[in-house]
Amino acid sequence: MKITELTLSGILFKALEEFPPGLFSSTKRKGKWHDTAIDEFKSRVKNTALGLHELGIKYGDKVSLHAENSTEWLICDFAIFSIGAVSVPIYTTQHGEQIKYILENSDSKIHIVSNDEMFAETKPLIKDVKNIKTIVSIFGSKHKKLKTLADVEKLGEERNNKNPDLFGKLRKQVKPNDLATLIYTSGTTGLPKGVMLTHNNIASNVIGSLEILPFPDEDFHGKNALSYLPLSHVFERMVDYMYISRGSRIHYIEKIEEIRDDFMEVKPFFMATVPRLLEKIQTGVKVKGQELSGLQKNLYYWAIYLTEKYDPEHPPRGLSALKHKIADFLVYRKIRELFGGKLRGMVSGGAALSPEIFKFMNAIGFVCVQGYGLTETSPVIAAQSPGNMRIGTTGKPLRGIEVKIADDGEIITRGPNVMKGYYKDEHRTEEVLTEDGWFKTGDIGKIDEDGYLYITDRKKSMFKLSTGKYVAPQNIENQIAGSGFIEQVVVIGYQRKFCSALIVPTYDNVLKRLNRDNYMPEKPYSKDEKIRSLIQQEVDKANKLLSPWETVKKFVLLEEPLTIESGELTPTMKVKRPVVLEKFKEEIESMYDEES
Repeated sequence: MKITELTLSGILFKALEEFPPGLFSSTKRKGKWHDTAIDEFKSRVKNTALGLHELGIKYGDKVSLHAENSTEWLICDFAIFSIGAVSVPIYTTQHGEQIKYILENSDSKIHIVSNDEMFAETKPLIKDVKNIKTIVSIFGSKHKKLKTLADVEKLGEERNNKNPDLFGKLRKQVKPNDLATLIYTSGTTGLPKGVMLTHNNIASNVIGSLEILPFPDEDFHGKNALSYLPLSHVFERMVDYMYISRGSRIHYIEKIEEIRDDFMEVKPFFMATVPRLLEKIQTGVKVKGQELSGLQKNLYYWAIYLTEKYDPEHPPRGLSALKHKIADFLVYRKIRELFGGKLRGMVSGGAALSPEIFKFMNAIGFVCVQGYGLTETSPVIAAQSPGNMRIGTTGKPLRGIEVKIADDGEIITRGPNVMKGYYKDEHRTEEVLTEDGWFKTGDIGKIDEDGYLYITDRKKSMFKLSTGKYVAPQNIENQIAGSGFIEQVVVIGYQRKFCSALIVPTYDNVLKRLNRDNYMPEKPYSKDEKIRSLIQQEVDKANKLLSPWETVKKFVLLEEPLTIESGELTPTMKVKRPVVLEKFKEEIESMYDEES
């Protein structure tokens, strides 16, 4: 299949026709799983699409979607793109004023929300959004002016009974270069930017990513997939399109805090994730060993130590392979059971996966690959796959995607996956897209002689010390955050003599460690000297792996994690450095008091 002549409607409705009978997907709400069969899904998509058409949504119109992950989210999404309309997904964590801006900037005509709780913050603002003509609540509403999704489906069913050929005609009008979605990236500064992705942008990325899946197509057919990342982000959305294309039954969990139970209930075959979850899993595994004693404890940590030496590109042989088999029998297989017993693999995206976590997940028996990309690239540019598992890299570019390194070290890319531009923002578009189609990623990296892509930092994150040395903070942060006692790190040093850091310890693990010595710290934990001493040891370990000018000379412990709700993180968990620098200005200055 050519990757320049695709529509989402074309590839996904074909997949629906070939989907295995029975369960299509399931959504967990209030602790209970709600199943949807494949025939029900197809029927509801058609009725919702025709219902939106009856409400005035025509070819090219925008429909916003502000809801948690669910089968209903997918139904609305399919319905929107199948009639040539444009979906505008909104993060559930987005603040009211930002939602108002997105609705106005996108020219959305219909606003879909999941329920009144999700609508609460937007309700007082939406009356001023003149372009919104109808508001639809997926799960019902106490507000009389809101329609329900059931109302929309009923309208569509009535239209289908009168004109059964209409849905097919509307689908056929959609072309590969038509706009499929507007995804607003909040970024770390400024107003959100509306990324314009076409049908072909996303569809070509689905096809390209399917080609490098770590297992044969038939292995996915009829198997369970677990979904917890937000569908409002293009990564999980594109991965879900892949699942559907391969006949996998998607299970949307309710709370990340309950994911251990969900693993046991769903028993997934595959999942998409971000490094943070894998880091917590690895930390939990290490801490679990502290509960053991004697020979059992020694064997446990011997097996964990072996993961540090594991190289997926060159699996162990001979005596090393025998040791690995023993470790697998004694320890690794028991760890895998915590994931439901059927999980074979996972893809990690959204941020760099540290070599330590990469080696650990592959060593214990999963095929753990990572990819690289941005919302603007639909999203995957490069990804690892079996045979292309070099440590520290993001693999190689997908078929049809070009990647090269600019003179200043920036990664630039060109291909069918690159966005049309930013909606109503020619200036920002011209800043990142060249006339001949190259997109400037804003990331610094390199390509080795075998074609593997390495990401070293964000271009805007790099800073120069007052000594003239350039520092890439992400590398330092990754080294420090590799500790099981550290949750978050923000490295600072622009125009300073040395690097410092704001550190959020993983207090649960820190307390377990200190409690073993019968020490019980009192709050505020960030001021406790024994906690500080433990974190200092971890920083010292990381410093040994860094160049002299990169080492963190001083740090301040924060009592609470940086969060999306407090405005310190973007919805994709990236640190808003300007916000953090301003909020913790006093703490930062305290580390440089002696500098003057």
